[in-house]
Amino acid sequence: MPHPFTPVASVPVDARTARVHEEGWQSWSPSGAYALGDKPYRPTNDNWATVCYRPGVTVPEGTFQGEGLLALDPGDGSPVRLWAAPEPTREVPSIRLTVDGGTATVTADGPVKEFTGPDLQATLAEWATGLGVEAPRPAPTVWCSWYEYFTAVTEDDIHENLRAMDTLDLPVDVVQIDDGYQKALGDWLTLSGRFRSRAGIADAIRARGRRAGIWTAPFLVDPASDLAAEHPDWLVKDPGGSGEAGAHPHAARHDGGFLHAGRNWGHDLSVLDTTHPEAAAYLTEVFRTLRAEGYDYFKVDFLYAGALEGVRHGSVDALTAYRAGIELIREAIGEDAYLLGCGAPILPSIGLFDAMRVSPDTAPHRRPEADDYSQPGQDPAEFTGVGRQWQHGRFWVNDPDCLMARPAVETRERWAAHVEATGGLMASSDRLLSLDQWGVETTRRLLGGGAR
Repeated sequence: MPHPFTPVASVPVDARTARVHEEGWQSWSPSGAYALGDKPYRPTNDNWATVCYRPGVTVPEGTFQGEGLLALDPGDGSPVRLWAAPEPTREVPSIRLTVDGGTATVTADGPVKEFTGPDLQATLAEWATGLGVEAPRPAPTVWCSWYEYFTAVTEDDIHENLRAMDTLDLPVDVVQIDDGYQKALGDWLTLSGRFRSRAGIADAIRARGRRAGIWTAPFLVDPASDLAAEHPDWLVKDPGGSGEAGAHPHAARHDGGFLHAGRNWGHDLSVLDTTHPEAAAYLTEVFRTLRAEGYDYFKVDFLYAGALEGVRHGSVDALTAYRAGIELIREAIGEDAYLLGCGAPILPSIGLFDAMRVSPDTAPHRRPEADDYSQPGQDPAEFTGVGRQWQHGRFWVNDPDCLMARPAVETRERWAAHVEATGGLMASSDRLLSLDQWGVETTRRLLGGGAR
């Protein structure tokens, strides 16, 4: 049953100038500061509510809500007030704020601690520093296949861009193969028809003095995959036995006996149960194999799935299962490998990653689908990227998402300026031979600066 919301604080505010920072659940959940008269960004359909927000959580109209973290600048010159989960990697309460006249009322459905500071970003940064997370190591510079080729990427595309990096003298440390090399989600070691040899392409990358990187979505399983057909006992089960969410306050939509992690790639997706010893051994094998083939930069994506409430083989809560799953991956790839998280529950991920995507996907266009600020677009990526700047250098290196500098990209100058201003992970995602002079010079400059 959902926990009730109980009073936390009552704060006088200047309704004209006060600001509220909402911290979203995961990488793609809108996060940032709003004026009291603003309407916060919310999911525009049930699928995005599962895939990009905190599943099973509906926020009432006229209410601000942060997941484990909410801050208020009263706007009257008094200190910023921040309410946060005491143990953010273990329990993440929802924290709500409503305004009536000149008073803000704060409630939460779990324990919170209060902090104060001079302004929103500084107060959030001070709270983050106080958690004592080890400072992240600098990020390598990256070229990524996604925003040019998407799932249609071929091995020949990688070779073409690898040659172009030399021709154009681009300071790329890591060449990262994104989604499209694998046969299906879950069948990570089986190649799609567009790739000949994973080890061979890693060798080619390394022969040119660069590092090989690869993408996975380790907790997602396509029901059409060999894994799902051969090992249905490795999948997280539906916690409620009905077709409607609500058996647990943070449950995903589910049906047919298996927990569903939303719909993407044209499929209703299942979740790998990493508390099952055989599933855990399989995931270990996947990452050890990739590491042995020469990959030492790993982008792990759609991680929210590993933190969904469901029936697992092991009798542990969802956040414990999630962290154990990431720790399993880290052990398999080794401490020296670089680990980038994406689509990940933010607070439960503290201390686990070298870098973290802190915003929704960017896109060649500014505005997202249906103005849902969890969806791909430069505007939502900027909004949440700016709102989470305080995490950079304290929890991990912030990943603002890839630079796209080719002429076909809408407002490419503005997007490049945002990526540069974050000082975070610098990654190019263009067909490099399509760059004009401005694109080449901008890519060279941003990657040459590196992550700070």
